[in-house]
Amino acid sequence: MRGGTVQINWHDLQPVLSLDFHPASRRLATAGADHDVKIWVIGSDGSGEKLPTATFQSGLSPNGTAHSSAVNVIRFSPSGEFLASGADGGGIILWKLHSTEDGEAWKVHKTLLFHHKDVLDLQWSHDGAFLVSASVDNSCIIWDANKGTVQQKLEGHLHYVQGVAWDPLGQYIASMSSDRTCKIYANKPQGKSKNSEKINFVCQHTLVKVEYQSHDESKPPVKSHLFHDETLPSFFRRLAWSPDGSFLVLPAGLSKHSSEVINTAYIMSRRDLSRPAIQLPGASKAIVAVRFCPVLFSLRGSNSDGLFKLPYRVVFAVATLNSLYVYDTESVPPILIHAGLHYAAITDIAWSSDAKYLAVSSRDGYCTVIEFENEELGQPHILSGAKPVEGNINCGNKKPLMADSVEVDVGASKVKMDTSPAAVEVTLPPVLAENIPLRTAEPAEGNVTSENKKAPTVDCMDVDVADSKVETVPGPMAEVTPPPVSTKNSTSSKPTKKRITPIAIN
Repeated sequence: MRGGTVQINWHDLQPVLSLDFHPASRRLATAGADHDVKIWVIGSDGSGEKLPTATFQSGLSPNGTAHSSAVNVIRFSPSGEFLASGADGGGIILWKLHSTEDGEAWKVHKTLLFHHKDVLDLQWSHDGAFLVSASVDNSCIIWDANKGTVQQKLEGHLHYVQGVAWDPLGQYIASMSSDRTCKIYANKPQGKSKNSEKINFVCQHTLVKVEYQSHDESKPPVKSHLFHDETLPSFFRRLAWSPDGSFLVLPAGLSKHSSEVINTAYIMSRRDLSRPAIQLPGASKAIVAVRFCPVLFSLRGSNSDGLFKLPYRVVFAVATLNSLYVYDTESVPPILIHAGLHYAAITDIAWSSDAKYLAVSSRDGYCTVIEFENEELGQPHILSGAKPVEGNINCGNKKPLMADSVEVDVGASKVKMDTSPAAVEVTLPPVLAENIPLRTAEPAEGNVTSENKKAPTVDCMDVDVADSKVETVPGPMAEVTPPPVSTKNSTSSKPTKKRITPIAIN
């Protein structure tokens, strides 16, 4: 494994707000505050000594003829034929890939206009027929991608909607807002339209607060908010479903224990989306984005302490404002931590379709690319009915598995989630109830986000399993290359403290 900040002019030294890999190639699309969307080809020299390279291929908004404001999110369709981009002002553009004499070109296919304020996040349905967008106008809109029309408007949030995720099995849509809630919408079709059921998403759960038992048993339980409020120094709360649809990971989590405040992410079991099933270990800064690796991996069988009971390993990345954590479902601690990657806040995460590359964008105007060696993350798991592919694995066309439940194993006791009615206030996740110690590494000091909010620092969460204390430390990590100092006079990329070179955390 090797990686670091690729020191090129990504978007005229302006913030890079989103990025996404093409599902059938190593093309990387980036979006920035310069109003442009750019396509890059990610590669390496094969020597294993130098950082991955990014070669500019094309810009989608020449001379500002498309978006006229900052582009906050971009996502390729599952087939790779289309690219959706959402920007300030509420505009969404669908780009279509065309073959030309010079190779290929992305041209405007449709313009979707209905949001009247900034679009912050969007995601395609698994079949590419629809997409859902999240906006500062407090709403989500489901679009018919073929017609370019509004299919349904989801209202109910009281503040900016900063993240949205479409269940790969098509049954749910989840949204997160700075009103400190997460809403789960279930599809309950009504009638038929041209021989197909008309989608109709209805809010099934609203997650707001969690109930903690007081240390003094004579006192009533304490209720606390699950998520950060609108003062979170980020415009994004990018949540994500696992590729098989078995669980959902929610960023921007906030957990309070007595006087301690812990930044966390919550894992929701598909079987019970009314309450968190697992709480990830505390991070030093708020978590703003989650992204799953599209490749499933075979079990290694070396760790029986995993909290998931799945027939394969699922790998996902979690980004805080200044650090990157990579987890898998077979182990408790993260398998990779990169700290102090950027001068300003991280904005998005993307995996290549073959799990070879993991990319991160930042408001400091640069992107970090991490390259994994062959099978470094594990042996790809071949689903039943799928043919094995040598070399890089592309899971873009694989049909996700139906997962009815996620079993959580804490110590020797299993906790299996059962379906419960919709709930506004949720109970304590079992991992915290069992009090398991999970240690996370501290990022290098001197890394300052573009926003001036100081986040609380938590070094460790103590965990007791069957009265025996266990302390876990992060897995192997690699050193990273610090980003270059921007010469442009910009408040979003200029550090306010002396920078300390990031080092590997052991």
